[in-house]
Amino acid sequence: MAKKKIEPVEKIEREYIIPLRSRWKKVPRYKRANKAIKAIKEFLVRHMKIRDRDLDKIKLDKYLNEFVWARGIRKPPIKVKVKAIKEGDIVRVELSEMPEKMKFKKARFEKREKEAAEIGKKKKKEEKPEEKTIEKTEEEKKDEKEKAKAGEEAGKELGKAAAKQIKHHVEKIKQPKRQKRKALAK
Repeated sequence: MAKKKIEPVEKIEREYIIPLRSRWKKVPRYKRANKAIKAIKEFLVRHMKIRDRDLDKIKLDKYLNEFVWARGIRKPPIKVKVKAIKEGDIVRVELSEMPEKMKFKKARFEKREKEAAEIGKKKKKEEKPEEKTIEKTEEEKKDEKEKAKAGEEAGKELGKAAAKQIKHHVEKIKQPKRQKRKALAK
């Protein structure tokens, strides 16, 4: 039996200008941005040759999503220019030409991610030397046990005092019994 060679995954990269107006005009105003997103996915399923026409295999970039939703649900863009990258079955889609506002937002987000990664690396380096265990003397262990017992006793006393206070408070709220009506007493 001959073995099949596993070929490396090909990367197909294409740019499209996707017309959206003709699609979102057909739905009510309160569903237009949703329809625009779905129209982008349907367009790419057809043009990137996804065999089973599964919309879940299209992954939209968050900036593309934000671009479509920028003017609200009622007025999505008329057309959008995207860059589609197909790796195996999955197609990643991102904005081709990003507006200035989004460029700054993306740069800020990437900067934060980079700083977070650096901080994470520093913390990992700092944690390694502190892993040494320090042995406590017997006296320190006894002191800790005594403190724990004292804390438990104080907690019990506070609980009893709180229960008494609630009990007295409840008795004040109770109303005296009323006499039954004579007609019902018979």
